[in-house]
Amino acid sequence: MSDVNTSLHEFNRQAVWAGFKQLVPISVFVIVFGAAFGLAAVQTGLDNSVIMAMSTLVFAGASQFAALELWGREVPILTLVITVFAINARHLLMGATLYPWLRNLPPATRYGVMLVASDANWAMSLQAFSREQPGIGILFGGGLALWSFWIAGTWLGICFGGFISDPKSLGLDMVMGCFLLAMVAGGEKSLRLLMIWVVAACASLLAYWYLPDNTHVVVGALAGGVAGVFCTESKLEH
Repeated sequence: MSDVNTSLHEFNRQAVWAGFKQLVPISVFVIVFGAAFGLAAVQTGLDNSVIMAMSTLVFAGASQFAALELWGREVPILTLVITVFAINARHLLMGATLYPWLRNLPPATRYGVMLVASDANWAMSLQAFSREQPGIGILFGGGLALWSFWIAGTWLGICFGGFISDPKSLGLDMVMGCFLLAMVAGGEKSLRLLMIWVVAACASLLAYWYLPDNTHVVVGALAGGVAGVFCTESKLEH
């Protein structure tokens, strides 16, 4: 293995701390959504300790909000499991895209790193890897930043959530989308990638309109992957 490839697997305290600091700016906005979840969970009737445990152990904002919608005296377990799986199915694809760079890690370390994988640190680490730069520190350190700020936000929501009961009214629901769009815009640019993104976007929109909730993410990702297999640079040149 070359020195360059070896450096891509750099995983130490310095790399993790650098990744943590790199994700702090976006993590600040996570606090707001954590607070909104904390408030919503309190209003649902959950105990404070249960709310904090959910944010600490689950760390999946959309799934946690969905769980609140289904919460009641009798929780529909099967419906809850299917809903949460559908929302988080994209993590299967995220893990697959990162596997080439994580496969040399011991299994316990590899799965430990992926425990804090989310959209933001996944996108930034993948961008770093694509530029032949170390990304594991960003993935884990950035994930720790997002996770800790999410927990802090949940606690604030339990205590002071009434001040930010509706983050969407402030336009904060667009922060993550804009961040991921910026990651795409800053990546590699080619006709092949443009076609892949167009296919993925169209498939995702169709799924959003006509298929069950939350399936559009997986459908778009799969469509983009299939397009990437068949749409090669050599074919475009001809």
